[in-house]
Order: sequence, then structure tokens, then C-alpha cells
Amino acid sequence: MRISPDIALIGLGANLGDGAATIRAALAELEALPACQLLLASGLYRSAPVDAQGPDYWNAVAALRCGLAPGQLLEHLQRIELEHGRLRPTSVRNAPRTLDLDLLLFGSRRVQTAQLTLPHPRMHLRAFVLAPLAEIWPDWTLPDGEPVHEAVKRLQAAGQILQRAGPLAVAPR
Repeated sequence: MRISPDIALIGLGANLGDGAATIRAALAELEALPACQLLLASGLYRSAPVDAQGPDYWNAVAALRCGLAPGQLLEHLQRIELEHGRLRPTSVRNAPRTLDLDLLLFGSRRVQTAQLTLPHPRMHLRAFVLAPLAEIWPDWTLPDGEPVHEAVKRLQAAGQILQRAGPLAVAPR
């Protein structure tokens, strides 16, 4: 399935504090972004960190119809992260975080800048991204042509186990 040019997919993650509540609040903030409309949100998932240490992560994926440019959307995502206490230490890769909002895709656009790479360069390696994505878009295929549900099976067979923790109701504003 091809993705419409104005659809952005956002990965949400948190493993410090009340990660589930933070994800719910961030989803409400995504819904309120200018020139954007929340179309779909996956359920809430829980997974062990990948290539990192720390507590388990809470994860979800959201699809937005968005009239912003990719760089503008990224700026909004980073502002939301900061408002939730996100720190970006330069010395620790994949450090635990209060909130992580990853711009995974924006239509079929390909972007390569110092701030942003689209499609996200590691999403095909992360079950915590692909399982929620498969929930909201089960017939979607990754940019390399692999069906998302097959990619989830591949990653789970390789040891990336996650658990669907339930629906993701948006936090009241």
C-alpha cells in the first residue's frame, strides 16, 4: 500500500516516568498540531529497550494528515519532547527518555539532512515500531517492499518481543 503524500507516520516512545500517560498526552498534542489531523493511532505496546539499557518502553504509532513540511513537523515534535522533559545527551546513544517522537515517514518523501532522514533509517529493524504500524496499516509495505506483518514476524523471531498493553485513549486536554 502506498502512503498518501500528506500522511506522516510518527513513532511514540517513553521509558522514564509514567510512559503510558506521557504517550497519551503526546498523542493529544499531535492531534492539536497546526495544519495536521490525527487519522489513526495504534494501541499501546510495551517492549524491552533495543540497543540500550533502562526500563521497558511504552510505544505506539500515529498517522497524521499534515500540511506542514517535514522539517516544520520535526520542529513541532522536538518541541513536544522538550515540554515533556526530553534531554538529548550527546554522549549517550539511545539513552532512556521521557518522550521520543520519531518522524518515520512523510508520504513517499526521501529526505537526508543533518536533522532528519526519511524514511526513518532504522524503523525496519524495530518491532516496537512495526507492530503498532501493522495494527493501524496491516497491508502496508516497508520502503524495501517487505510487508509490515512479515517484518514484525522476522523481528520477533530474532528476539524482539513486545506486548500489546491495550488501547491508547487520548488524554483529556
